[in-house]
Order: sequence, then C-alpha cells, then structure tokens
Amino acid sequence: MAASAGGTQTPADEVPVPAGEAQALEPGSDSRAGGLSFCTKVCYGIGGVPNQVASSATAFYLQLFLLDVAQIPAAQVSLVLFGGKVSGAAADPVAGFLINRSRRTGSGRLMPCLRGLWYMTFYCLFQALATFLQVPYTALTMLLTPSAKERDSATAYRITMEMAGTLMGAAVHGLIVSGAHSPRKCEDADLELPGPVTISPGAACLYSVAAIAVAVTYPVCIGFLHLGVKERPDPSAEASSQGMGFLAGLGLTVRHPPYLKLVISFLFISAAVQVEQSYLVLFCTHASRLHDHIQSLVLTILVSAVLSTPLWEWVLQRFGKRMSAFGICVMVPFAILLAIVPTAPVAYVVALVSGVSIAVSLLLPWSMLPDVVDDFQQQHPHGPGMETIFYSSYVFFTKLSGAGALGISTLSLEFAGYEAGACKQTEQVVVTLKVLIGAVPTCMILTGLCILMVSPTPKVPSQDTSRRLSLRRRTSYSLA
Repeated sequence: MAASAGGTQTPADEVPVPAGEAQALEPGSDSRAGGLSFCTKVCYGIGGVPNQVASSATAFYLQLFLLDVAQIPAAQVSLVLFGGKVSGAAADPVAGFLINRSRRTGSGRLMPCLRGLWYMTFYCLFQALATFLQVPYTALTMLLTPSAKERDSATAYRITMEMAGTLMGAAVHGLIVSGAHSPRKCEDADLELPGPVTISPGAACLYSVAAIAVAVTYPVCIGFLHLGVKERPDPSAEASSQGMGFLAGLGLTVRHPPYLKLVISFLFISAAVQVEQSYLVLFCTHASRLHDHIQSLVLTILVSAVLSTPLWEWVLQRFGKRMSAFGICVMVPFAILLAIVPTAPVAYVVALVSGVSIAVSLLLPWSMLPDVVDDFQQQHPHGPGMETIFYSSYVFFTKLSGAGALGISTLSLEFAGYEAGACKQTEQVVVTLKVLIGAVPTCMILTGLCILMVSPTPKVPSQDTSRRLSLRRRTSYSLA
C-alpha cells in the first residue's frame, strides 16, 4: 500500500526524484505541477474529433447505406458490422503492445457476396487504422498531468470536443446524403407490398463526397493535437530500466477488481448506446412516419449531448461519479415511449433526453478509468506505468461488445424478413425495430448500472500521491 497504518510513507513507495523533476513537483510551481492551460485542453480535445466524426457517420448511416443503397442482405450486413468491430477490437491490444514496447520520444448470384466482402474488407481496415489513433490518444490522459482534478477537466474538454465532432459528422454527412433517401420514390410508387426500389446512381456518389469530407478532418485535427499538446518531459528516460512485458501486465490488469467491474458495466452501457444510435435512422425510415425528421432528430441528440457535457462535468465534481451514473438511465423510459408512440413530438423529447444520457455515458468511464489506473499503481508500487494496457484493453472489450450487439441485432432483421432496398417492410420487421430501440437498450443499460452500483469506486488519490504515481509512470515506463 501507499502508506503504513500510521500514515507514514513506507520506503517501498519512495521514488527517487531527479533534480530536474524536484522543482517541477513543488506545489507552487508552474503548470507542470498539475495545471493545464486552456489551449492545451482545447488542442487535446480537438485530437479526438476525427474518430468521432467518422464514428458518428458510420453509427447513424452505415446500416442505411449498406441495406438501402448497396442493397446487401441483412445477414451480410450483420457480418460486415461484426467483422469491422472485431477487427477494430483486435487492433486495440496490438496497438497497446506496440506502444508499450516503444521507446518514449515525441450483381448475379455471386456479386452480392462479393459486394459484402468488399465492404467488410474496407470497414475492417478502417476500424483497425482508427484504433491506432484512438489507443495512444486516450492513454495520453494519464501523461498530461498528475492532478486527478485536471485530468477530469481535460477529459471533459475532450468529450465536449468529441461530441462536437459527432455533431459535425452527423450534420455534414446527413446533409450530403439526404438526397439519396428521398421518401418521394415510395409515395409516388404507391406500393402496398414490400419490394425492391431502384436507387439513383448519384446516391453512391453522395456517400463518396461525404466520406471525403470526413477524411479531411484527420490531418487537420491531428495537426492541432501535435502542436498544442506535449507530454511531460522525461529527463530520466535514459536511466529507465526494463519494465513488465505486455502480456504479463495485461494479466494483472484484467484481475484488478475495480477495473474488471468498470469494464463489464460499460460493456452493457456502451453496447446499448451503439444499438440505439444504429437503429434510430432505420426505425424512423421503416417503422414510423418520421422519415422527414431524421436529420433534425439526429442533430437534436447531438446538440443536447454537446451542451450537457459541461454540466455533467460539474455534477461529477460536485456529487461524485457514482451519483452521476444515474443520469444514464434517464433515457430508458423515453426510449420505450418512442417505440410505443412513434410521433414527432415524442421523438424530439426522446432525442433531447437521449443526448443528455449519452453525454454522461461517454464522459463517465473515461473519468473513472484514470482513478482505476492510479488505484492499481498504489497496490503495485513496483510495477511500471501501464496506462496503455488499461486503455487499449478497455477499448478492446467495449468494441467487442458492440460487435456482438450490432451483429446479433442486425441478424435479427434477417430473421424477421428485412428486404434490402424495399420501400415497405413487413410488420415483423417493424416490431423488431421497435424492440431494438426500446427493450434491448433498456435491458442493457439497467444491467450495466446494477453492476456499476454494486462495485466499489476507487478513491481519488491525493495530490501528493498523484505526483508520485505520475513520476513512477515516467521513470518506470516499459522499454521491453
């Protein structure tokens, strides 16, 4: 433990402080003692925008594109989504392993199957490459400052900017591709039975333009991150010794009870949010008369999430993280209400409340994870800084849960008789979509909250302890 029963520091927890570091750790010193400038926090937040822009576009519109534009059978869409998520999940521990070992410095019968394989290949590649940006970026939180309060503040800036990126992705992407999903083709055809609808050749072109707009955000935002955010200098890096290997460290982290319970609880919660996002557009298109409101509903959700993120950061600081978790379940009764009464006024109220809940569901785990890492370091005083292992394995498990949830739920559409490109779906498909946006997220959120509430919350370390842990991460960083 960090201290003896009498409150005195044990020798095992003493870390030799280099001369260059001693001054930096003085309580009255400059920003290196824990404070982060506004510019640093903003640039750090901007670094997370590209992945969220792309994730927003895929979360809301990928299924609609695959089912109604590419007209791939629902079973193959399930395979595409599952394969993409799994590839992204598999890349997480690989990214963590590489970072942990690096030295710290600065038509026809066959054509439908072939199309499905084509989209799955590129979606898997995108997920894997995005992971190699997400893992080091999220782990950077632990290397910005030893102050837990400043880390929470930086995380709030990051989540706010990411939600703004999500808003931008959904807005720009939605405006560009809106012409590809005009409801007039069904109204003019006056079809009473399900049947395929011809998609205009310009639809694929619109999606290509939207993809280019999303891709441009990556170099721009990464440039801001590189220019505005710097890790703490490490004058003792050359004297660092060999640290614990990745697999051995992974074995220790997954056996740490607070981390294990945090991961399991947010497996359910994050999967519920992904399911809700993925099926909202399909629900409005095929299970209600809300097609004309899709873009407005998506924007309402995201604007609500962006505006409520600073409020949730205040709630976290004022009432604690465990109390803030109850904000996630606010969306539960409203999601059920939308499935039962799919009218425009109800939909907008649900969108507003859902945005508030989504904001806290994204902010809370990333605010709790640094506390879990510090708790682990206090219990393992001789272990190296393993923040990349914690972050990469957390992203791995959450992506894996999303892969299973989206894969199984999309497969359920196939069993219900979903017909790709059809103007009107069967009643079984309508009922399935209502279950997917109502009952399924509700059960997942309540299960995750129950696990989170019964698990002990790691205590936030004191300022002195945070500084010692931060120094240990820098002097004991693994060079294996």
